[in-house]
Amino acid sequence: MNKRAAPQRDLFATPPARVEVPAVGLPDGFKYQPDALSFEQELKLTESFSSLTFKPFRFHGYLARRRVVSFGWRYDHAGAQLCEAEPMPRFLLPLREIAAGFAGVPAESLKQVQVSEYTPGAGIDWHRDKPAFKDIIAFSLLAPAKLRFRLRQEEGWKRVGLEVVPRSAYLLRGPARSFWEHSIPPVGVLRYSVTFRNLAARAHY
Repeated sequence: MNKRAAPQRDLFATPPARVEVPAVGLPDGFKYQPDALSFEQELKLTESFSSLTFKPFRFHGYLARRRVVSFGWRYDHAGAQLCEAEPMPRFLLPLREIAAGFAGVPAESLKQVQVSEYTPGAGIDWHRDKPAFKDIIAFSLLAPAKLRFRLRQEEGWKRVGLEVVPRSAYLLRGPARSFWEHSIPPVGVLRYSVTFRNLAARAHY
């Protein structure tokens, strides 16, 4: 017998038990929580992604394999500036509340969100997020991924990494956000991420 799906309004009402994992050996300012969402929340979110218009990520004329869609604000790499985007969909607002509680910031301060679709073979190269943004709060959905960090030192690169599991959340703040670069190697199966950002003080509009 098929179980009836829980109403959407109930999915985010009672969060699952939280178990924060100490970031031993990982950059200062990095925070990770493997059980940030329930199976039901993950399913409801990924079902809602079918209504989104994903486009290949464009960086200085190069089209990446991952596809993205941004709301609130988006960063125009060609013009090196923030541009206003469509309002955040209602189905992402409960997730924004969870992101805000995890990061200890007001939900209203998370003015930008990007949903990324990683098909098999898609990843993201080494980078730091643009200085127009401040905190980075991301949720990993459907499949695990290796989150890698590196920091340039006089003797070479210092490298560390962590497997982020489905339904987990992580925060980049402070040194983890500003000094370390991060990347995700190509995935083997379909994966999504939802990344919330607040704006740096000088970037407020």
